[in-house]
Amino acid sequence: MLDGTDLVYSYDGTFEGLMCCVFESYECKESPCLIRPPSVQQTIFDTSKWIETDSQKADRVYNSIPVKISSEAQELVKLGFLTCEENKELLILRFLRLGFKVGGKVMTMLTDEVVCSLQKAVRHLTSESHKFKGFIRFSVFGEALVAVIEPKNYVLPLLSAHFCDRYKVEKFMIYDKTHSVALIYQSNRAELIEVEGLTLPNVDSTEAKYRLLWKQFYNTIAIEGRTNPRCRMTLMPKRYWNQMTEFDNMSDLFQIQVQVAETKQAIPNDINKTADKTTRYQIQGS
Repeated sequence: MLDGTDLVYSYDGTFEGLMCCVFESYECKESPCLIRPPSVQQTIFDTSKWIETDSQKADRVYNSIPVKISSEAQELVKLGFLTCEENKELLILRFLRLGFKVGGKVMTMLTDEVVCSLQKAVRHLTSESHKFKGFIRFSVFGEALVAVIEPKNYVLPLLSAHFCDRYKVEKFMIYDKTHSVALIYQSNRAELIEVEGLTLPNVDSTEAKYRLLWKQFYNTIAIEGRTNPRCRMTLMPKRYWNQMTEFDNMSDLFQIQVQVAETKQAIPNDINKTADKTTRYQIQGS
């Protein structure tokens, strides 16, 4: 048995792969100091052990959680894997080891560092996904609705059911720029696919006008005497603003372009009116 001081597990980054790491830890009586996903590079000082993903082993571990611990613990582990918590894999492994040892009461052991950290990470995940249900802004591109988000956690699996139910007859895509994954919904079917470097075309004039109308509505309903920037940043953190229409400077740019176009159209009319007046004065004077 290795003491885990320098043992590192490497896996394919999937949830099934993580469950296989838990299986390997029990089968070989090992306690790794780190479980490394593909996104983390190996250092020259660690002893890496690659863990193959086996669906049967993964199912054995996952299905044993509600039996030996609780259904709530199973849900916590599943959500914990979606968080942005550093070393979340090791947290989940240690949580399951503790849970398999003490049973369902592990969920109430909030003074334990592992349990507390995992539950805190999951609360951050669910809070962020809840915010995005209100903060996501769609734009029309062709026949589809498209939105871009930059979350810290992997929230798309939690947002899927909400937006698929809300836009049942629409085609839409929500692109997670942070994790390079898109939720695509069409023909009553939703799918998560990896998308690298998505570049959207420029919006057409109709979409630009609707963005301008939304921003005008946002500014109109605001009560000037109750403006509280600190409260707004608390309820709507600034890291969400980049992808929100009401904070998009392009709407201002479009408004300026419209005003310039209207001004250019008005100038010839003014010139014609002036010319007409001059002609009438000349006729009257003669």
